[in-house]
Amino acid sequence: MDNLTHSLVGALLGQAGLKTKTGLAMPALIIGANLPDVDAACFFWLEGQEHLGFRRGITHGPPALVLLPLILAGLLWGYDRWQAKRGKRPEGRLPVHFGWLYALSFIGCLTHPALDWLNVYGIRLLEPFSSQWFYGDTLFIIDVWLWALMGFATWFSLRREGKGENWIKPARVAIAVSLAYIGLNGAITVHAEEQGNKLVQHAYEIEPTMVVASPPPIKFWEREILFRRDATAEEGGGALYGKGMFDVFSGPVFFTRVGRMGESKNITLQSPKGSYGWQVLSTNFGDVERAARLVAKDDPEVAAFLFWSRMPVFVEGNCYRAPIIYDQRFSDPRAIGRFTVALPDVKCEEFPTD
Repeated sequence: MDNLTHSLVGALLGQAGLKTKTGLAMPALIIGANLPDVDAACFFWLEGQEHLGFRRGITHGPPALVLLPLILAGLLWGYDRWQAKRGKRPEGRLPVHFGWLYALSFIGCLTHPALDWLNVYGIRLLEPFSSQWFYGDTLFIIDVWLWALMGFATWFSLRREGKGENWIKPARVAIAVSLAYIGLNGAITVHAEEQGNKLVQHAYEIEPTMVVASPPPIKFWEREILFRRDATAEEGGGALYGKGMFDVFSGPVFFTRVGRMGESKNITLQSPKGSYGWQVLSTNFGDVERAARLVAKDDPEVAAFLFWSRMPVFVEGNCYRAPIIYDQRFSDPRAIGRFTVALPDVKCEEFPTD
């Protein structure tokens, strides 16, 4: 999720009563809720789309969720001691307890992967023990309804605290409502995927390999249904893929068939360490994807993209334009530019005549 959502979760936990446990509790919760995103520093040393294979990994896994809160608690404890030595420690600050600082930093950090798991982008929850991606498909990465709910509740709780009234209850109610909202969205996703699966089978008389219900921004009652079905070698190595819409109030909308079997031709991709040639189909998976993985052995950007991609789509190139790979989850024109990798230069070759 976005960092405003992470910060609001930390603040709301503090207003729910946790900030009474120790001095500097709110910084521990809010910073801790954002701390796993320290992996964003990878933009300084990785090129192109290589960051896709690095982010939401090592800093979101079990060892980091233990060590990062420890570092944060140590820094906050040291900061309190430093202020005290200089005589600038605020008089109203509660005594700082290192154990509670660590516990609250840990709680804040734990909320981060829990929220990141909720969208379609993916997260490697078990890194470095396993590089498996996990997907919740429950919320859009920026949820304005959570912003409104948690932002208002935090403001209202702080306002009541300033007046000497009960400020803990509003925050706890907001947390309960937020969890119910997330649960409702999870149920919508499950139902949308079930309906999408049935519709694909009915419309095309096939069993889809994958069906994903992707939450859109704002309209939490809708889902974009994405499907793909990998074809067998007997069918030519191609694939079918498509999308549709699901609305809680009107049900699923019939899918647009995007990929299909088609003509083929020979091309050769030039990589830094050699050339790879294969028969390219006008569909987007099968042999094409396997060939792209050969290129990935020599191209770290392609390798990172394929490692991250959940629903890779190969867009056929020609003599004047290199092929590209994008992910079906981010097929919106506004997103394709940020989630696309180009394969190496293409050299056209004619089919053998014999």
